[in-house]
Amino acid sequence: MAPEVETQSNDETFVVSELQDAWHILSTAERVEGFRLLPRGDAEELFFTLTARDQYELITGLPVGERRSWLRLLPPDDAADVMQEAPDDERGGLMALLDDQTRKEVTALLAYAEDDAGGLMNPRYVRVRPDMTVDEAISYLRKQARERIETLAYAYVCDAQQKLLGVVSFRDLFAAQQGKLVRDVMKTDLITVLDTDDQEAVSRLFADHDFVAVPVVDAQGRMKGIVTIDDIVEVVQEEATEDAQKFGGMEALDAPYLDVSIPQMLKKRGGWLSALFLGEMLTATAMAYFEHELQRAIVLSLFIPLIISSGGNSGSQASTLIVRALAVGDVKLRDWFRVMRRELVVGTLLGVLLGIIGMLRILVWPTRNKLYGEHYLLISFTVAFSLVGVVLFGSLAGSMLPFILRKLRLDPASASAPFVATLVDVTGLIIYFTAASMFLRGVLL
Repeated sequence: MAPEVETQSNDETFVVSELQDAWHILSTAERVEGFRLLPRGDAEELFFTLTARDQYELITGLPVGERRSWLRLLPPDDAADVMQEAPDDERGGLMALLDDQTRKEVTALLAYAEDDAGGLMNPRYVRVRPDMTVDEAISYLRKQARERIETLAYAYVCDAQQKLLGVVSFRDLFAAQQGKLVRDVMKTDLITVLDTDDQEAVSRLFADHDFVAVPVVDAQGRMKGIVTIDDIVEVVQEEATEDAQKFGGMEALDAPYLDVSIPQMLKKRGGWLSALFLGEMLTATAMAYFEHELQRAIVLSLFIPLIISSGGNSGSQASTLIVRALAVGDVKLRDWFRVMRRELVVGTLLGVLLGIIGMLRILVWPTRNKLYGEHYLLISFTVAFSLVGVVLFGSLAGSMLPFILRKLRLDPASASAPFVATLVDVTGLIIYFTAASMFLRGVLL
């Protein structure tokens, strides 16, 4: 949180922390007005805490003469994020505000996909040559420290072709004996990421190792830049938000909720909602197919919500667990058979548990004869066996669907809870009425 430094302007007192707290409810014009009243130091501190979307809106809301100084404050990777928020017809004007070196760096970053490591990296990092002495390297690092370098925790050792040879920490440099060469103190057991690696893979690498930064190389091993921990924190937040929205049965939003227009919201939610509605229409078709059975044993309709909701709930549980396990790397695509065997056991046991509860619900009910008729025992068997089948199928479908989507190179998060529930609803009816025909044929059917 920024320090509460107050400035007096137009007889109003503006506090940095108050502006931060109210930022999400202010219009762009109000944000710009409050921002311009802050002292330069406080304004810069606030500026660096904003998302790329907010930075873009703030910069474009400022007078033309002030935009250049604020955009040039950003390192190349953050400037590239701002450019990605801008419509195509505005990017040229914003790029013209950058200095020549940064413009080239940003252009190179924009050539990568937004979700690639190359799109996340900062091309500015500390580099040294392997044939430098330790003292020469330290002197050179002091010079580079005056520039806008992303991190000064490590120096990366590259040859004349910019191929990454090793990495050396500042501690190792200062602790090394005088006259030693950089190649003598550098570490060569490197962990790197390719510039084409997906950002989720990069985030898992940070989770597995206590890194401050990871070098990014191309297919030939040439150093391209570094991805830092602060970039990954943003990635994790974005991925978690996107997955959570997809699990709600909709497309992920491209902006904060309050910044999404009504037409955009309808587009994001209407498509999936319509698809789910069409899927639920199959449930009505299935019920129409078993209309004769329902007419002869109307008591069966009492348990339809119970049956299909249990299958949907078990499927949603399974899909949630597997999608998350795939996202964090706990489960790999090759583990699908192990997961299926596990869910086969777990789904069966859960189905038996719910089946016993459902059976007892019928058998111990005080007015069971009046409510369910004289064949309440057979009806309890029907409900119990149906629950076992439906819960088992829901668990298998919910756990396998994310694997199928990953195999098809689609986002497993698309196996949302509403989607799985819709899939299981139709199957649940079929299982239910199949069990009813087995136990009640010749009695009620």
